[in-house]
Amino acid sequence: MTARKGILVRHECRHGDLPLLIVILGEIREKVRTMSRTIRILSWNVNGIRAAAKKGFLELPASESPDILCIQETKARPEQVTKALLSPPGYASFWNAAQKKGYSGVAVYTKETPIHVETSLGVRKFDEEGRFIRLDFKEFSVINVYFPNGKMNAERLRFKMEFYETFLDYVQDLRATIPRLCFLGDVNTAHREMDLARPKENSNVSGFLPEEREWIDKVVAAGYVDTFRDLNKDLVQYSWWDLKSRARERNVGWRIDYVFVTAEMRDAVKNAFILTDVMGSDHCPVGVELEFS
Repeated sequence: MTARKGILVRHECRHGDLPLLIVILGEIREKVRTMSRTIRILSWNVNGIRAAAKKGFLELPASESPDILCIQETKARPEQVTKALLSPPGYASFWNAAQKKGYSGVAVYTKETPIHVETSLGVRKFDEEGRFIRLDFKEFSVINVYFPNGKMNAERLRFKMEFYETFLDYVQDLRATIPRLCFLGDVNTAHREMDLARPKENSNVSGFLPEEREWIDKVVAAGYVDTFRDLNKDLVQYSWWDLKSRARERNVGWRIDYVFVTAEMRDAVKNAFILTDVMGSDHCPVGVELEFS
């Protein structure tokens, strides 16, 4: 019995070889049992999936090959998009669209079939906007969320804050039965001053208001980890830039897209990053790499 590049090759089996064969087979079983599994997850507000498709959206799953790709602000129903967008090679997709056409919406592309899919937060006014989708897998659950923008007026700011509180209550309840949770998406709030280029000028603007930032404080205090900041303490990178002012050219941006995980799965996070070079939207993708044994 010899081994070539990790492959066992049998020449002949003599009685004296059997103990060695048993040992080798045992070692192989142990390696398979302890083999780690890496899961790469990306999140991207595409600002309209059909518009993004014309700008090369499908190049992202082809080049980055995420195991799970969560997108926000699809602005489309599944029946309104091409087959290529519904089922890129190697992926199945799951959608939750808003009742209002051309508005909001989330979708998840995944290589692995989920155990369960949920699209309701349990509050009608939130569910009607298609902002939430949850997929349960063997190791963990991933929740893709497009949080409301509060810039339009005081009413929408109240709506945003109500959504925030409802969502946190939801994940806290879910965590009791599924402790390994990952929620990600466009949170529409920069947490710290380092998370936007001009904090002073935006201190009274929705997206950096004290009450919005305090909600993220509350999320962190409840045991949810901002993966990017946890692994990149001092790195200044942004995930959104204003299109009208061509802010991306000057890198005058905001970090408002996040990947949070529960403290119970913090050790599984091996990398957290922002793909600032990816174009096609006013946002760029953010992501993590998780490792499970």
